[in-house]
Amino acid sequence: MTLSIIAVIAVTGAALGIGTYGVKLARTTSDLFVASRAVSPWWNAAAISGEYLSAASFLGVSGLMLKFGASALWLPVGFTAGYLTLLLFVAAPLRRFGSYTIPDFAEARLPAPYMRLLAAGIVLLISGCYLVPQLKGAGVTLRAITDAPYWVGVALVSLIVALNVSLGGMRGVTYVQAFQYWVKVFAIAFPALLLLIHLGGLPARAALFGEEIPRADRAMVIELDAPRPVTFPDTGETRVVSRVELARGDAFPVAEGIDAQTGDEWSRPVAESGRGSPILIYSLLLATFLGTMGLPHILVRFYTNPDGSAARRTTVRVLGLLGVFYLFPAVYGLLGRAFTPELYVTGDTDSVVLRVPAAAWPGPMGDILAAIVAAGAFAAFMSTASGLLVSIAGTVSHDVVPGKARKRRTRFRIVSVVGMLPPALLALATPNVDISVLVGWAFALAASTFCPLLLLGVWWPRLTASGAAAGMLAGATVATGMIAAGLIGDVSQETAAGAILTQPAAVSVPIAFAAMIVISLRRPPQNVSAVMAALHVPEPVSP
Repeated sequence: MTLSIIAVIAVTGAALGIGTYGVKLARTTSDLFVASRAVSPWWNAAAISGEYLSAASFLGVSGLMLKFGASALWLPVGFTAGYLTLLLFVAAPLRRFGSYTIPDFAEARLPAPYMRLLAAGIVLLISGCYLVPQLKGAGVTLRAITDAPYWVGVALVSLIVALNVSLGGMRGVTYVQAFQYWVKVFAIAFPALLLLIHLGGLPARAALFGEEIPRADRAMVIELDAPRPVTFPDTGETRVVSRVELARGDAFPVAEGIDAQTGDEWSRPVAESGRGSPILIYSLLLATFLGTMGLPHILVRFYTNPDGSAARRTTVRVLGLLGVFYLFPAVYGLLGRAFTPELYVTGDTDSVVLRVPAAAWPGPMGDILAAIVAAGAFAAFMSTASGLLVSIAGTVSHDVVPGKARKRRTRFRIVSVVGMLPPALLALATPNVDISVLVGWAFALAASTFCPLLLLGVWWPRLTASGAAAGMLAGATVATGMIAAGLIGDVSQETAAGAILTQPAAVSVPIAFAAMIVISLRRPPQNVSAVMAALHVPEPVSP
Protein backbone atom coordinates (compact mmCIF):
# COMPACT_ATOMS: atom_id res chain seq x y z
CA MET A 1 0.00 0.00 0.00
CA THR A 2 2.81 2.39 0.89
CA LEU A 3 4.55 1.69 -2.41
CA SER A 4 1.31 2.34 -4.32
CA ILE A 5 0.86 5.69 -2.58
CA ILE A 6 4.45 6.67 -3.38
CA ALA A 7 3.99 5.69 -7.05
CA VAL A 8 0.76 7.68 -7.33
CA ILE A 9 2.39 10.73 -5.71
CA ALA A 10 5.36 10.44 -8.10
CA VAL A 11 3.17 10.32 -11.21
CA THR A 12 0.97 13.13 -9.93
CA GLY A 13 4.01 15.26 -9.07
CA ALA A 14 5.53 14.66 -12.50
CA ALA A 15 2.27 15.67 -14.18
CA LEU A 16 2.09 18.87 -12.12
CA GLY A 17 5.74 19.61 -12.90
CA ILE A 18 5.26 19.19 -16.64
CA GLY A 19 2.06 21.22 -16.44
CA THR A 20 3.92 23.98 -14.62
CA TYR A 21 6.48 24.01 -17.43
CA GLY A 22 3.58 24.37 -19.87
CA VAL A 23 2.48 27.54 -18.05
CA LYS A 24 5.59 29.31 -19.40
CA LEU A 25 4.53 28.43 -22.95
CA ALA A 26 0.81 29.30 -22.65
CA ARG A 27 0.96 33.00 -23.44
CA THR A 28 -1.64 33.41 -26.18
CA THR A 29 -5.22 32.38 -26.91
CA SER A 30 -3.93 29.98 -29.57
CA ASP A 31 -1.66 28.33 -26.98
CA LEU A 32 -4.63 27.70 -24.68
CA PHE A 33 -7.00 26.35 -27.33
CA VAL A 34 -4.87 24.61 -30.01
CA ALA A 35 -1.24 24.82 -28.77
CA SER A 36 -0.54 27.37 -31.55
CA ARG A 37 -1.03 24.56 -34.13
CA ALA A 38 2.62 23.61 -33.69
CA VAL A 39 2.51 20.07 -32.24
CA SER A 40 4.52 17.46 -34.18
CA PRO A 41 2.84 14.16 -35.24
CA TRP A 42 4.72 11.99 -32.73
CA TRP A 43 4.07 14.34 -29.79
CA ASN A 44 0.44 14.70 -30.82
CA ALA A 45 -0.02 10.94 -31.33
CA ALA A 46 1.32 10.22 -27.84
CA ALA A 47 -0.87 12.99 -26.38
CA ILE A 48 -4.00 11.75 -28.20
CA SER A 49 -3.32 8.18 -27.08
CA GLY A 50 -2.73 9.33 -23.51
CA GLU A 51 -5.94 11.33 -23.59
CA TYR A 52 -7.95 8.50 -25.17
CA LEU A 53 -6.80 5.69 -22.85
CA SER A 54 -9.22 6.46 -20.07
CA ALA A 55 -10.57 4.67 -17.02
CA ALA A 56 -12.67 2.58 -19.41
CA SER A 57 -9.50 1.35 -21.10
CA PHE A 58 -7.16 0.95 -18.13
CA LEU A 59 -9.66 -0.49 -15.64
CA GLY A 60 -12.97 -0.95 -17.42
CA VAL A 61 -12.03 -3.41 -20.17
CA SER A 62 -10.41 -5.87 -17.75
CA GLY A 63 -13.23 -5.38 -15.24
CA LEU A 64 -15.90 -6.05 -17.86
CA MET A 65 -13.99 -9.08 -19.11
CA LEU A 66 -13.85 -10.52 -15.59
CA LYS A 67 -17.52 -9.76 -15.06
CA PHE A 68 -19.04 -10.81 -18.38
CA GLY A 69 -16.37 -12.72 -20.29
CA ALA A 70 -14.44 -12.41 -23.54
CA SER A 71 -17.24 -10.48 -25.27
CA ALA A 72 -15.90 -7.37 -23.47
CA LEU A 73 -12.83 -7.51 -25.75
CA TRP A 74 -14.93 -6.10 -28.58
CA LEU A 75 -14.60 -2.76 -26.77
CA PRO A 76 -10.88 -2.22 -27.53
CA VAL A 77 -11.48 -3.42 -31.09
CA GLY A 78 -13.99 -0.63 -31.57
CA PHE A 79 -11.91 1.91 -29.62
CA THR A 80 -8.92 1.36 -31.90
CA ALA A 81 -10.75 0.88 -35.19
CA GLY A 82 -12.51 4.21 -34.69
CA TYR A 83 -9.27 5.95 -35.58
CA LEU A 84 -9.37 4.29 -38.98
CA THR A 85 -12.54 6.23 -39.82
CA LEU A 86 -10.87 9.38 -38.51
CA LEU A 87 -7.86 8.73 -40.73
CA LEU A 88 -9.87 8.02 -43.86
CA PHE A 89 -12.64 10.59 -43.63
CA VAL A 90 -12.09 13.40 -41.13
CA ALA A 91 -8.54 14.10 -39.87
CA ALA A 92 -7.06 16.06 -42.79
CA PRO A 93 -10.24 17.95 -43.91
CA LEU A 94 -10.98 19.01 -40.35
CA ARG A 95 -7.47 20.40 -39.87
CA ARG A 96 -7.53 22.18 -43.24
CA PHE A 97 -10.73 23.92 -42.26
CA GLY A 98 -8.90 25.51 -39.34
CA SER A 99 -11.07 26.07 -36.29
CA TYR A 100 -10.60 26.16 -32.55
CA THR A 101 -13.59 23.96 -31.62
CA ILE A 102 -16.27 21.70 -33.12
CA PRO A 103 -18.95 24.41 -32.70
CA ASP A 104 -16.62 26.65 -34.76
CA PHE A 105 -16.72 24.07 -37.55
CA ALA A 106 -20.49 23.60 -37.28
CA GLU A 107 -21.23 27.33 -37.62
CA ALA A 108 -18.72 27.93 -40.42
CA ARG A 109 -19.80 24.89 -42.45
CA LEU A 110 -23.53 25.45 -41.85
CA PRO A 111 -24.12 29.19 -41.33
CA ALA A 112 -27.03 29.53 -38.91
CA PRO A 113 -27.21 31.38 -35.59
CA TYR A 114 -28.25 28.27 -33.65
CA MET A 115 -25.60 25.81 -34.93
CA ARG A 116 -22.81 27.02 -32.65
CA LEU A 117 -24.90 26.86 -29.48
CA LEU A 118 -26.44 23.49 -30.39
CA ALA A 119 -23.03 21.98 -31.09
CA ALA A 120 -21.65 23.56 -27.89
CA GLY A 121 -24.46 22.02 -25.85
CA ILE A 122 -23.70 18.57 -27.26
CA VAL A 123 -19.96 19.04 -26.56
CA LEU A 124 -20.74 19.78 -22.92
CA LEU A 125 -23.11 16.81 -22.66
CA ILE A 126 -20.64 14.31 -24.16
CA SER A 127 -17.66 15.68 -22.26
CA GLY A 128 -19.55 15.71 -18.98
CA CYS A 129 -20.77 12.12 -19.45
CA TYR A 130 -17.23 11.00 -20.24
CA LEU A 131 -15.63 12.95 -17.39
CA VAL A 132 -17.77 11.33 -14.68
CA PRO A 133 -16.34 7.78 -15.13
CA GLN A 134 -12.79 9.15 -15.03
CA LEU A 135 -13.47 10.66 -11.61
CA LYS A 136 -15.30 7.52 -10.50
CA GLY A 137 -12.23 5.48 -11.51
CA ALA A 138 -10.06 7.77 -9.41
CA GLY A 139 -12.26 7.17 -6.37
CA VAL A 140 -12.19 3.40 -6.92
CA THR A 141 -8.40 3.35 -7.34
CA LEU A 142 -7.55 5.43 -4.30
CA ARG A 143 -9.96 3.40 -2.19
CA ALA A 144 -8.33 0.16 -3.39
CA ILE A 145 -4.77 1.23 -2.58
CA THR A 146 -5.28 3.30 0.59
CA ASP A 147 -8.73 2.39 1.96
CA ALA A 148 -9.52 6.11 1.75
CA PRO A 149 -13.17 7.09 1.27
CA TYR A 150 -14.38 7.10 -2.35
CA TRP A 151 -14.84 10.87 -2.36
CA VAL A 152 -11.15 11.53 -1.65
CA GLY A 153 -10.00 10.17 -5.02
CA VAL A 154 -12.73 12.09 -6.86
CA ALA A 155 -11.81 15.36 -5.12
CA LEU A 156 -8.05 14.89 -5.52
CA VAL A 157 -8.08 14.20 -9.26
CA SER A 158 -10.64 16.98 -9.84
CA LEU A 159 -8.36 19.47 -8.12
CA ILE A 160 -5.17 18.39 -9.89
CA VAL A 161 -6.75 18.33 -13.35
CA ALA A 162 -8.46 21.70 -12.88
CA LEU A 163 -5.14 23.22 -11.78
CA ASN A 164 -3.19 21.79 -14.72
CA VAL A 165 -5.72 22.83 -17.35
CA SER A 166 -6.38 26.30 -15.97
CA LEU A 167 -2.66 27.13 -15.92
CA GLY A 168 -1.29 25.44 -19.04
CA GLY A 169 -4.22 25.10 -21.45
CA MET A 170 -3.83 22.87 -24.51
CA ARG A 171 -0.09 23.42 -24.87
CA GLY A 172 0.67 22.42 -21.27
CA VAL A 173 -1.80 19.52 -21.34
CA THR A 174 -0.20 18.16 -24.53
CA TYR A 175 3.12 17.53 -22.80
CA VAL A 176 1.41 16.07 -19.74
CA GLN A 177 -0.71 13.66 -21.79
CA ALA A 178 2.21 12.49 -23.95
CA PHE A 179 4.15 11.68 -20.77
CA GLN A 180 1.14 9.91 -19.29
CA TYR A 181 0.69 7.67 -22.35
CA TRP A 182 4.11 6.12 -21.82
CA VAL A 183 3.43 5.80 -18.09
CA LYS A 184 0.22 3.90 -18.87
CA VAL A 185 1.80 1.56 -21.41
CA PHE A 186 4.63 0.70 -19.03
CA ALA A 187 2.25 0.35 -16.08
CA ILE A 188 -0.05 -2.12 -17.81
CA ALA A 189 2.50 -4.04 -19.94
CA PHE A 190 5.44 -4.54 -17.58
CA PRO A 191 3.47 -6.17 -14.71
CA ALA A 192 1.45 -8.31 -17.15
CA LEU A 193 4.56 -9.69 -18.84
CA LEU A 194 6.38 -10.33 -15.54
CA LEU A 195 3.33 -12.09 -14.08
CA LEU A 196 3.01 -14.39 -17.10
CA ILE A 197 6.72 -15.24 -16.90
CA HIS A 198 6.51 -15.81 -13.15
CA LEU A 199 3.43 -18.03 -13.46
CA GLY A 200 4.70 -19.88 -16.52
CA GLY A 201 1.49 -19.18 -18.43
CA LEU A 202 -2.17 -19.05 -17.48
CA PRO A 203 -3.31 -21.05 -14.40
CA ALA A 204 -6.77 -22.50 -13.66
CA ARG A 205 -7.39 -23.25 -17.33
CA ALA A 206 -10.52 -25.28 -16.59
CA ALA A 207 -12.16 -22.17 -15.12
CA LEU A 208 -10.85 -20.02 -17.96
CA PHE A 209 -11.65 -22.21 -20.97
CA GLY A 210 -13.18 -25.47 -19.68
CA GLU A 211 -16.28 -26.66 -17.83
CA GLU A 212 -15.45 -25.31 -14.36
CA ILE A 213 -16.59 -22.20 -12.54
CA PRO A 214 -14.19 -20.46 -10.12
CA ARG A 215 -13.89 -22.34 -6.80
CA ALA A 216 -12.15 -21.52 -3.54
CA ASP A 217 -8.71 -23.11 -3.17
CA ARG A 218 -8.89 -22.70 0.61
CA ALA A 219 -11.33 -21.81 3.37
CA MET A 220 -12.03 -18.07 3.38
CA VAL A 221 -14.39 -15.36 4.61
CA ILE A 222 -15.40 -12.48 2.32
CA GLU A 223 -16.74 -9.37 4.03
CA LEU A 224 -19.15 -7.12 2.10
CA ASP A 225 -19.38 -3.39 2.72
CA ALA A 226 -23.18 -3.68 3.10
CA PRO A 227 -25.81 -6.45 3.04
CA ARG A 228 -26.61 -7.36 -0.55
CA PRO A 229 -28.10 -10.27 -2.53
CA VAL A 230 -25.65 -12.91 -3.82
CA THR A 231 -26.38 -16.11 -5.70
CA PHE A 232 -24.73 -19.42 -4.76
CA PRO A 233 -24.10 -21.41 -7.96
CA ASP A 234 -23.96 -24.83 -6.30
CA THR A 235 -27.55 -24.51 -5.01
CA GLY A 236 -28.97 -21.74 -7.19
CA GLU A 237 -30.10 -19.98 -4.01
CA THR A 238 -30.03 -16.17 -3.69
CA ARG A 239 -29.63 -14.66 -0.21
CA VAL A 240 -29.01 -11.18 1.20
CA VAL A 241 -25.77 -11.44 3.18
CA SER A 242 -23.08 -9.18 4.63
CA ARG A 243 -20.37 -11.87 4.66
CA VAL A 244 -19.73 -15.08 2.77
CA GLU A 245 -17.96 -18.09 4.26
CA LEU A 246 -16.47 -20.60 1.81
CA ALA A 247 -14.87 -23.98 2.37
CA ARG A 248 -12.19 -25.37 0.06
CA GLY A 249 -13.79 -26.35 -3.25
CA ASP A 250 -16.94 -24.22 -2.85
CA ALA A 251 -18.04 -22.26 -5.91
CA PHE A 252 -17.71 -18.50 -5.54
CA PRO A 253 -21.11 -16.81 -5.23
CA VAL A 254 -21.88 -13.95 -7.61
CA ALA A 255 -23.27 -10.51 -6.85
CA GLU A 256 -26.44 -9.19 -8.40
CA GLY A 257 -25.98 -8.51 -12.12
CA ILE A 258 -23.27 -11.16 -12.58
CA ASP A 259 -23.87 -14.65 -13.96
CA ALA A 260 -21.95 -17.71 -12.77
CA GLN A 261 -20.35 -18.95 -16.01
CA THR A 262 -18.25 -21.96 -16.83
CA GLY A 263 -14.92 -21.31 -18.51
CA ASP A 264 -16.35 -22.33 -21.86
CA GLU A 265 -19.22 -19.86 -21.55
CA TRP A 266 -17.00 -17.11 -20.16
CA SER A 267 -14.38 -17.37 -22.94
CA ARG A 268 -16.81 -17.11 -25.87
CA PRO A 269 -16.53 -13.77 -27.71
CA VAL A 270 -20.11 -14.12 -29.02
CA ALA A 271 -23.06 -15.71 -27.22
CA GLU A 272 -26.74 -16.26 -27.94
CA SER A 273 -27.90 -13.62 -25.45
CA GLY A 274 -26.76 -11.11 -22.86
CA ARG A 275 -23.59 -9.02 -23.15
CA GLY A 276 -22.23 -11.31 -25.85
CA SER A 277 -25.34 -11.31 -28.03
CA PRO A 278 -24.78 -10.37 -31.70
CA ILE A 279 -27.16 -7.39 -31.52
CA LEU A 280 -25.33 -5.87 -28.54
CA ILE A 281 -21.90 -6.49 -30.08
CA TYR A 282 -23.01 -4.95 -33.37
CA SER A 283 -24.39 -1.91 -31.57
CA LEU A 284 -21.30 -1.65 -29.35
CA LEU A 285 -18.95 -1.74 -32.36
CA LEU A 286 -21.07 0.86 -34.14
CA ALA A 287 -20.93 3.15 -31.10
CA THR A 288 -17.17 2.82 -30.56
CA PHE A 289 -16.22 2.77 -34.25
CA LEU A 290 -18.23 5.88 -35.09
CA GLY A 291 -18.28 7.44 -31.64
CA THR A 292 -14.52 7.95 -31.64
CA MET A 293 -15.01 10.29 -34.58
CA GLY A 294 -17.43 12.38 -32.55
CA LEU A 295 -15.56 12.74 -29.25
CA PRO A 296 -14.93 16.49 -28.83
CA HIS A 297 -11.70 16.16 -26.82
CA ILE A 298 -10.23 13.93 -29.54
CA LEU A 299 -11.40 16.04 -32.48
CA VAL A 300 -9.92 19.24 -31.07
CA ARG A 301 -6.52 17.54 -31.09
CA PHE A 302 -6.45 17.57 -34.89
CA TYR A 303 -6.58 21.36 -34.84
CA THR A 304 -3.20 21.37 -33.08
CA ASN A 305 -1.37 19.88 -36.09
CA PRO A 306 0.46 22.26 -38.43
CA ASP A 307 -1.48 21.02 -41.50
CA GLY A 308 -3.71 18.28 -42.90
CA SER A 309 -0.84 16.01 -43.84
CA ALA A 310 0.48 16.13 -40.28
CA ALA A 311 -3.03 15.27 -39.02
CA ARG A 312 -3.02 12.10 -41.13
CA ARG A 313 0.47 11.10 -39.97
CA THR A 314 -0.63 11.67 -36.38
CA THR A 315 -3.62 9.35 -36.81
CA VAL A 316 -1.49 6.53 -38.26
CA ARG A 317 0.80 6.74 -35.24
CA VAL A 318 -2.17 6.72 -32.87
CA LEU A 319 -3.39 3.43 -34.38
CA GLY A 320 -0.02 1.84 -33.60
CA LEU A 321 0.23 3.25 -30.07
CA LEU A 322 -3.28 2.15 -29.14
CA GLY A 323 -2.72 -1.30 -30.63
CA VAL A 324 0.26 -1.82 -28.32
CA PHE A 325 -1.69 -0.84 -25.22
CA TYR A 326 -4.76 -2.96 -25.95
CA LEU A 327 -2.72 -6.17 -26.06
CA PHE A 328 -2.69 -6.26 -22.24
CA PRO A 329 -6.12 -5.65 -20.61
CA ALA A 330 -7.16 -9.21 -21.53
CA VAL A 331 -4.24 -10.58 -19.48
CA TYR A 332 -5.64 -8.98 -16.32
CA GLY A 333 -9.14 -10.26 -17.06
CA LEU A 334 -7.81 -13.82 -17.38
CA LEU A 335 -5.58 -13.62 -14.31
CA GLY A 336 -8.36 -11.96 -12.33
CA ARG A 337 -10.69 -14.91 -12.90
CA ALA A 338 -7.95 -17.23 -11.64
CA PHE A 339 -6.61 -15.19 -8.69
CA THR A 340 -9.29 -12.70 -7.58
CA PRO A 341 -12.66 -14.50 -8.00
CA GLU A 342 -13.80 -12.93 -4.72
CA LEU A 343 -14.54 -9.85 -6.82
CA TYR A 344 -17.51 -11.78 -8.21
CA VAL A 345 -18.89 -11.74 -4.66
CA THR A 346 -18.23 -8.08 -3.87
CA GLY A 347 -19.11 -6.92 -7.38
CA ASP A 348 -16.02 -4.68 -7.40
CA THR A 349 -14.76 -6.02 -10.75
CA ASP A 350 -13.50 -2.59 -11.88
CA SER A 351 -10.59 -2.99 -9.45
CA VAL A 352 -9.27 -6.26 -10.93
CA VAL A 353 -6.24 -4.62 -12.60
CA LEU A 354 -5.22 -3.13 -9.25
CA ARG A 355 -5.64 -6.36 -7.28
CA VAL A 356 -4.19 -9.01 -9.60
CA PRO A 357 -0.43 -8.34 -9.12
CA ALA A 358 -0.42 -8.84 -5.35
CA ALA A 359 -2.81 -11.80 -5.57
CA ALA A 360 -0.86 -13.59 -8.30
CA TRP A 361 2.59 -12.88 -6.82
CA PRO A 362 2.32 -12.49 -3.02
CA GLY A 363 5.20 -10.67 -1.40
CA PRO A 364 7.39 -7.65 -2.16
CA MET A 365 7.44 -8.20 -5.93
CA GLY A 366 3.67 -8.29 -6.12
CA ASP A 367 3.49 -5.09 -4.09
CA ILE A 368 5.93 -3.38 -6.48
CA LEU A 369 3.91 -4.43 -9.53
CA ALA A 370 0.69 -3.30 -7.83
CA ALA A 371 2.27 0.10 -7.20
CA ILE A 372 3.23 0.41 -10.88
CA VAL A 373 -0.31 -0.46 -11.96
CA ALA A 374 -1.80 2.07 -9.51
CA ALA A 375 0.43 4.80 -10.93
CA GLY A 376 -0.74 3.94 -14.44
CA ALA A 377 -4.37 4.03 -13.36
CA PHE A 378 -3.96 7.53 -11.94
CA ALA A 379 -2.25 8.64 -15.14
CA ALA A 380 -5.25 7.30 -17.09
CA PHE A 381 -7.77 9.33 -15.11
CA MET A 382 -5.75 12.52 -15.18
CA SER A 383 -4.87 12.50 -18.88
CA THR A 384 -8.41 11.83 -20.14
CA ALA A 385 -9.97 14.17 -17.59
CA SER A 386 -7.53 16.91 -18.68
CA GLY A 387 -8.55 16.58 -22.32
CA LEU A 388 -12.23 16.60 -21.47
CA LEU A 389 -11.85 19.66 -19.28
CA VAL A 390 -9.95 21.49 -22.05
CA SER A 391 -12.89 20.69 -24.33
CA ILE A 392 -15.42 21.98 -21.79
CA ALA A 393 -13.44 25.15 -20.99
CA GLY A 394 -12.74 25.87 -24.65
CA THR A 395 -16.38 25.43 -25.62
CA VAL A 396 -17.76 27.67 -22.88
CA SER A 397 -15.16 30.43 -23.21
CA HIS A 398 -15.00 30.40 -27.02
CA ASP A 399 -18.48 29.37 -28.17
CA VAL A 400 -21.01 29.95 -25.41
CA VAL A 401 -19.62 33.27 -24.12
CA PRO A 402 -17.42 34.70 -26.90
CA GLY A 403 -15.49 37.92 -26.52
CA LYS A 404 -12.10 39.57 -26.84
CA ALA A 405 -8.98 37.40 -26.74
CA ARG A 406 -7.74 38.59 -23.36
CA LYS A 407 -11.13 38.08 -21.68
CA ARG A 408 -11.44 34.73 -23.43
CA ARG A 409 -8.21 33.53 -21.84
CA THR A 410 -9.45 34.61 -18.42
CA ARG A 411 -12.78 32.84 -18.95
CA PHE A 412 -10.94 29.68 -20.08
CA ARG A 413 -9.08 29.55 -16.77
CA ILE A 414 -12.19 30.26 -14.70
CA VAL A 415 -14.26 27.63 -16.52
CA SER A 416 -11.42 25.12 -16.09
CA VAL A 417 -12.08 25.28 -12.36
CA VAL A 418 -15.85 25.80 -12.27
CA GLY A 419 -16.50 23.32 -15.09
CA MET A 420 -15.07 20.46 -13.04
CA LEU A 421 -17.68 20.85 -10.30
CA PRO A 422 -20.80 19.32 -11.98
CA PRO A 423 -19.02 16.11 -13.15
CA ALA A 424 -17.36 15.76 -9.73
CA LEU A 425 -20.69 16.07 -7.93
CA LEU A 426 -22.28 13.56 -10.32
CA ALA A 427 -19.39 11.13 -9.76
CA LEU A 428 -19.91 11.43 -6.00
CA ALA A 429 -23.63 10.78 -6.42
CA THR A 430 -23.21 7.65 -8.59
CA PRO A 431 -20.50 5.50 -6.98
CA ASN A 432 -22.29 2.25 -7.87
CA VAL A 433 -22.96 2.94 -11.57
CA ASP A 434 -20.75 0.89 -13.89
CA ILE A 435 -18.00 2.87 -15.61
CA SER A 436 -19.00 1.09 -18.82
CA VAL A 437 -22.57 2.46 -18.69
CA LEU A 438 -21.42 6.09 -18.58
CA VAL A 439 -18.70 5.57 -21.19
CA GLY A 440 -21.17 3.74 -23.43
CA TRP A 441 -23.56 6.67 -23.12
CA ALA A 442 -20.84 9.12 -24.16
CA PHE A 443 -19.85 7.03 -27.19
CA ALA A 444 -23.48 6.50 -28.22
CA LEU A 445 -24.07 10.26 -28.01
CA ALA A 446 -20.94 11.03 -30.03
CA ALA A 447 -21.81 8.43 -32.69
CA SER A 448 -25.37 9.76 -32.96
CA THR A 449 -24.54 13.48 -33.17
CA PHE A 450 -21.09 14.65 -34.24
CA CYS A 451 -20.24 11.59 -36.34
CA PRO A 452 -23.06 12.19 -38.88
CA LEU A 453 -22.43 15.95 -38.69
CA LEU A 454 -18.77 15.49 -39.62
CA LEU A 455 -19.16 12.76 -42.23
CA LEU A 456 -21.97 14.51 -44.06
CA GLY A 457 -20.57 18.00 -43.40
CA VAL A 458 -17.20 17.08 -44.88
CA TRP A 459 -18.33 14.87 -47.79
CA TRP A 460 -21.90 15.84 -48.72
CA PRO A 461 -22.33 19.40 -50.05
CA ARG A 462 -26.12 19.27 -49.73
CA LEU A 463 -26.14 19.09 -45.92
CA THR A 464 -28.09 22.04 -44.47
CA ALA A 465 -28.15 23.63 -41.04
CA SER A 466 -31.76 22.55 -40.42
CA GLY A 467 -30.95 18.97 -41.44
CA ALA A 468 -27.85 18.83 -39.25
CA ALA A 469 -29.70 20.27 -36.26
CA ALA A 470 -32.60 17.86 -36.65
CA GLY A 471 -30.27 14.88 -36.97
CA MET A 472 -28.19 15.77 -33.92
CA LEU A 473 -31.25 16.39 -31.78
CA ALA A 474 -32.89 13.16 -32.94
CA GLY A 475 -29.75 11.11 -32.35
CA ALA A 476 -29.08 12.60 -28.91
CA THR A 477 -32.72 12.21 -27.82
CA VAL A 478 -33.02 8.59 -28.94
CA ALA A 479 -29.65 7.53 -27.48
CA THR A 480 -30.23 9.26 -24.14
CA GLY A 481 -33.86 8.14 -23.90
CA MET A 482 -33.06 4.48 -24.55
CA ILE A 483 -30.20 4.35 -22.04
CA ALA A 484 -32.34 6.13 -19.43
CA ALA A 485 -35.20 3.69 -20.08
CA GLY A 486 -32.85 0.76 -19.57
CA LEU A 487 -31.55 2.15 -16.28
CA ILE A 488 -34.92 3.22 -14.89
CA GLY A 489 -36.77 0.12 -16.05
CA ASP A 490 -33.97 -2.22 -14.92
CA VAL A 491 -34.42 -4.26 -18.13
CA SER A 492 -32.49 -7.53 -18.27
CA GLN A 493 -29.62 -7.57 -20.74
CA GLU A 494 -30.49 -11.20 -21.49
CA THR A 495 -33.30 -9.98 -23.77
CA ALA A 496 -32.93 -8.28 -27.14
CA ALA A 497 -34.67 -5.19 -25.73
CA GLY A 498 -32.27 -5.07 -22.79
CA ALA A 499 -29.25 -5.38 -25.07
CA ILE A 500 -30.30 -2.55 -27.36
CA LEU A 501 -31.23 -0.30 -24.43
CA THR A 502 -27.78 -0.91 -22.94
CA GLN A 503 -26.11 0.24 -26.15
CA PRO A 504 -28.59 2.00 -28.48
CA ALA A 505 -26.24 3.07 -31.29
CA ALA A 506 -27.72 0.51 -33.70
CA VAL A 507 -30.97 2.48 -33.49
CA SER A 508 -29.88 6.06 -32.77
CA VAL A 509 -27.12 6.34 -35.42
CA PRO A 510 -29.31 5.40 -38.43
CA ILE A 511 -32.04 7.73 -37.15
CA ALA A 512 -29.56 10.62 -36.92
CA PHE A 513 -28.21 10.04 -40.44
CA ALA A 514 -31.71 9.63 -41.89
CA ALA A 515 -32.99 12.82 -40.28
CA MET A 516 -30.03 14.85 -41.55
CA ILE A 517 -30.37 13.54 -45.10
CA VAL A 518 -34.17 13.70 -45.44
CA ILE A 519 -34.53 17.22 -44.06
CA SER A 520 -31.50 18.53 -45.99
CA LEU A 521 -33.00 17.30 -49.28
CA ARG A 522 -36.02 19.56 -48.82
CA ARG A 523 -34.06 22.72 -49.66
CA PRO A 524 -30.53 22.59 -51.14
CA PRO A 525 -27.93 24.97 -49.63
CA GLN A 526 -26.43 27.88 -51.56
CA ASN A 527 -22.78 28.89 -52.15
CA VAL A 528 -21.06 25.89 -50.57
CA SER A 529 -18.24 25.52 -53.12
CA ALA A 530 -15.81 27.74 -51.18
CA VAL A 531 -16.48 25.86 -47.94
CA MET A 532 -15.97 22.47 -49.60
CA ALA A 533 -12.75 23.72 -51.18
CA ALA A 534 -11.46 24.77 -47.76
CA LEU A 535 -12.09 21.21 -46.58
CA HIS A 536 -10.62 19.31 -49.51
CA VAL A 537 -8.04 21.37 -51.39
CA PRO A 538 -4.62 20.07 -50.26
CA GLU A 539 -2.12 22.49 -48.85
CA PRO A 540 -0.13 24.23 -50.16
CA VAL A 541 -2.15 25.15 -53.24
CA SER A 542 0.05 25.42 -56.32
CA PRO A 543 -0.09 28.82 -58.04
